[in-house]
Amino acid sequence: MSEQIKLCFPPISARMKDDNGEKYIWDPLRQKWLLLTPEEWVRQHVIGWLVGVRGIPQLRISQEYPVNINGQRQRADIVVIDESAKPHLLVECKAPEVAIDNEVVMQAMRYNAIVGARFVLLTNGIKLYCYEHCDGKYRAATTF
Repeated sequence: MSEQIKLCFPPISARMKDDNGEKYIWDPLRQKWLLLTPEEWVRQHVIGWLVGVRGIPQLRISQEYPVNINGQRQRADIVVIDESAKPHLLVECKAPEVAIDNEVVMQAMRYNAIVGARFVLLTNGIKLYCYEHCDGKYRAATTF
C-alpha cells in the first residue's frame, strides 16, 4: 500500500481505521473518513504540506473543487484560494504509480482554463512539478 512508499512530502500524522478489511483515513478538512486509496494518501500529504510547511490556512484549501468542462462535471483535487477569494493554486494529485505525463499535464491545464489559478502543481507523491500561468502561457516555477 502507498502509505509505505516514501513520498516527497513530510510525513503526516494521520488518523486511520480499518473497517471490514478496508482502510480509511480521516480528512481533517472535510471532517470525514475517506477510503484510503493511493491517490488519497498523496492528497492528504499534499494538504499536510500546504498547511504545516507552507502555512496555508485550512479555510483557504478546497478539495474536489468543481470544474465544468463542456457540460461535464469534473473536480480538481485541491484548489488554494488567496486572500481575495480567488484561486491561487490548483493541485492535481495522482497515485505514486501513475506517471506525471503529458496527459496529466493537459488534464490540469484544462481544469485551470476554468479555475484560473496562477499556479498549477502536479504530483504523484514521488515527483512534483509546478507551473506558473502568466500572460496566457505556462512556465516552470520553483515556488508558488
